[in-house]
Amino acid sequence: MPEVQSSAVPKQNIGFVSTRFAGIDGVSMESAKWAQVLEEAGYDCFWFAGELDREAKRSFPVPEAHFSHPDNRWINERIFGHGRRERQVTEKIHSLRVLLKQRLREFIEQFDIDVLIPQNALAIPMHIPLGIALTETIAEMQLPTIAHHHDFVWERDRFAVNAAGDFLRTAFPPHLPNMAHVVINSAAQEELALRAGVPSIIIPNVLDFESPPAVEEKQTREFKRSIGLDCSDRIILQPTRVVARKGIEHSIELVKQLDDPRYKLVISHEAGDEGLGYVEWLRNDAREAGVDLRLLKIHLVDPLTNHHAASDRMTLWDIYPHADFITYTSIYEGFGNALLEAIYFKKPLLVNRYSVFVKDIEPKGFDLVTMDAFLTKRTVDAVRQILESPERTQKMVEFNYAKAMQHYSYAVLRHRLSAILVNYFGIDF
Repeated sequence: MPEVQSSAVPKQNIGFVSTRFAGIDGVSMESAKWAQVLEEAGYDCFWFAGELDREAKRSFPVPEAHFSHPDNRWINERIFGHGRRERQVTEKIHSLRVLLKQRLREFIEQFDIDVLIPQNALAIPMHIPLGIALTETIAEMQLPTIAHHHDFVWERDRFAVNAAGDFLRTAFPPHLPNMAHVVINSAAQEELALRAGVPSIIIPNVLDFESPPAVEEKQTREFKRSIGLDCSDRIILQPTRVVARKGIEHSIELVKQLDDPRYKLVISHEAGDEGLGYVEWLRNDAREAGVDLRLLKIHLVDPLTNHHAASDRMTLWDIYPHADFITYTSIYEGFGNALLEAIYFKKPLLVNRYSVFVKDIEPKGFDLVTMDAFLTKRTVDAVRQILESPERTQKMVEFNYAKAMQHYSYAVLRHRLSAILVNYFGIDF
């Protein structure tokens, strides 16, 4: 562990930094959970990003920090997929780095930040100038820093060929004495140690299992009506983005084999940043299979930071209560928020046994229907049995909720965050 001088005075102000804290992506939602736990412990949390939906008086928006800012897109187009970097690209990186360093210092000074928590900004190089600016600022100011890494550069094929190896080795992630590293699964912990010689602590994604979800009946009734379904329809929900690694074709096949017109397949999230060809392929696949596929176009907001969503906006918490069954057929996940959410709302689910699930989650002993890359008759029959047996469903969901309370609750997050603050930095929790 890094040795940092202890402080006799508890630190109070936490600064979260990323490219975006808005919407329902994993980084935005997990950071909101961290903030909730920290604020309950007496800390004040503040936010720096290119896009923010946090409380305005605690926010420091910097458009240039967003991964889709034109200057950053220009840089990425000339770095990834290329083996050589032109001089003007390097100059643009440093120009943006200087601007972001200045804005970071303004943020730290304005809100009197005591501890920084970069959220994925030092793991995946979607914004190289921000990563370098953060690394230099942390090194120069010696602020206690907890770098929360959700996915790394080596986990995405699109970053494999690049002309920025010098920057990636410097800042994705950096190895600094005043920085503690947090990862979300054991594979990431092992790879980080192997590739960069950096030790880390695992803090899995969590949910507030101590506080069961409050369901707003009016909002949830409106959801079903808004997508053209009636009370006799039964929803098979896949609560993921529409990208190829989510394996939505398996859910289409499941509904096809269930062979019951009451079942409608609903995908909650919009298409992601990895192309729209998959969307059209899915529509054709569902049409040929005779499956009623509903790709929602509702703008979903984070239920943890938008407690009172506008009438024309919904959260995932408005959708889950209507689901009769959840499919989570992803090929790859860094952790698996949707799995926890399904358990939180006491819904039965099917899981494709992606590697992190096999290594970190499955050994906990949850009662789930599983598949290995393809559907078998036995898997389909198991899903059908659950859909037709309220008693089996109730036993399953109650058991899973108790398991999740033990392993993935806010109590787990609270314990591990306090250990980092006390053991690394001598800061009372």
